[in-house]
Amino acid sequence: MIRLAEITRVFHMGDQEVRALNNISIDIASGEYVSIMGPSGSGKSTLLNVIGLLDRSDSGHYELDGTDVTDLSENERARVRREKIGFVFQSFHLVPRLTAAENIGLPLILGGIDPAERKSRVDAALDAFDLRDRAHHRPAELSGGQRQRVAIARATIMRPTALLADEPTGNLDHRIGAEVMALLEGLHHAGTTLIVVTHDRELGARAHRHIGMRDGEIVADET
Repeated sequence: MIRLAEITRVFHMGDQEVRALNNISIDIASGEYVSIMGPSGSGKSTLLNVIGLLDRSDSGHYELDGTDVTDLSENERARVRREKIGFVFQSFHLVPRLTAAENIGLPLILGGIDPAERKSRVDAALDAFDLRDRAHHRPAELSGGQRQRVAIARATIMRPTALLADEPTGNLDHRIGAEVMALLEGLHHAGTTLIVVTHDRELGARAHRHIGMRDGEIVADET
């Protein structure tokens, strides 16, 4: 499903060149559960951003579902993200002025989904993620666990084939974090490709495949 070939990403900081990704090649099959681990600055979040088409590599090739997406225009990248990729972030990234239901339904509006279908999908998501009694609450009125459940519901409302999670439990206590991971792993068991970036070894060990990074390079890839 995901094939990266000799991907390099370089950032310039003043007169310094930082290779956030250095000649990365990796294949991730449909339905895999993968953790990407490494210390701060190892390149793991940059790799996730490239996979999620939030960032472009400076060299190399990227195939997603058999299509070369390396040089797509910004509009084409946005369409592919909307149709194939869901994102879950440590900081939730919910729209403050929208209710939980409106946040969940936002990708459907952007995707041009019919209003009746939008309502049906949002209602199903509210029930699936135990958010029915919080549907009309704004993010400031929700707990951290509830915000992350809204974020996961929003990330999966377009039924993506891959779900990318960047430190998804970083702002949650251990108990709520475990509940969030159970939700993500339930989506994986239903067939979603799940890629989790984390510095937490215990969390990373839950995945079926572990990719270790250091200084912009893959230093371990174990099943």
